[in-house]
Amino acid sequence: MDVGLVSYGVYIPRYRIRVEDIARVWGKDASTIIRGLGVWEKSVPDLDEDTVTIAVEAARHALKRAHIDPKRIGAVYTGSESHPYAVKPTSTIVAEAIGATPMLTAADYEFACKAGTAALQTCMGLVSSGMIDLGLAIGSDVAQGAPNDALEFTAAAGGMAAVVGRAKEAVAVIDDTCSFTTDTPDFWRREGQPYPEHGGRFTGEPAYFRHVAAATRALLEKTGTRPEDYDYVVFHQPNGKFPKNVAAKLGFSKEQLAPGLVVGRLGNTYSASSLIGLAAVLDVARPGERVLLTSFGSGAGSDSFSLTITDRIEEIRGGAPTVEELLADPIYLDYGMYAKHKGKIRM
Repeated sequence: MDVGLVSYGVYIPRYRIRVEDIARVWGKDASTIIRGLGVWEKSVPDLDEDTVTIAVEAARHALKRAHIDPKRIGAVYTGSESHPYAVKPTSTIVAEAIGATPMLTAADYEFACKAGTAALQTCMGLVSSGMIDLGLAIGSDVAQGAPNDALEFTAAAGGMAAVVGRAKEAVAVIDDTCSFTTDTPDFWRREGQPYPEHGGRFTGEPAYFRHVAAATRALLEKTGTRPEDYDYVVFHQPNGKFPKNVAAKLGFSKEQLAPGLVVGRLGNTYSASSLIGLAAVLDVARPGERVLLTSFGSGAGSDSFSLTITDRIEEIRGGAPTVEELLADPIYLDYGMYAKHKGKIRM
């Protein structure tokens, strides 16, 4: 394919809450939860942060990293399940904030945790067709989990923005992509409800594992590749166990999962989850190395991508914060302050 990632940017709020502090409030055994989820802390948005502000910061980092003129951006698509407005696009705010308006198209995407990769595929199509020069695909979320629900221990905040352009400019060429989609209602939130609901163990099989495995196998078959042909693999990270289990099931090693497996220190950033994992890989990948990425969105579907790193990756090193730098030096909150930051306390 004649498209690839020209640049990328990430934003992760500095605030965190430890799983043990959430467990203490509800009288639960933190060690059991941490062992079961593979998550020991998660990111929390500041009082003035939401999906929009996180998307804007990630987009600014993406443009800064490769010194991109925002007027080259012909499309902005933001995937999220926590858009601040039911009727008012996030993407227009992002486009205005980065100076890309007015000659562009924009829209918001929703497909649970794979909305960001759905936006990525759309930008790929627009660039390939020649309709636009560069496209900006964003996954951003400040997802909520109901108090004392399993999701509260993992639902986090963060964003990743990917600039999509022609392969000749790319730091990572997208060799191919494919998707696997069904109507599997494992996770949902109706309009007006503050917290999502989920099917419990139903979210593993037949939701996450079926879709991630099927999309990945389809991509391997389509590209004529095997797990050992890739240097890195990134899967959606609702917790620390699911990506490890599906990697082993498909024949990938633990070494291939690193350094993209950041969920333990970050939590589940939903639409940004697999994309932030990809960014963590791009931060250290070398020219010629190959990456396989498979997202998952409840409802349900997976998008799988094969990417090859180019020599241009070295040109954009140090242009914007890495995932490791954004995870460093956190500020920890107690449960009361966390609840205030997340809007769980209503006056």
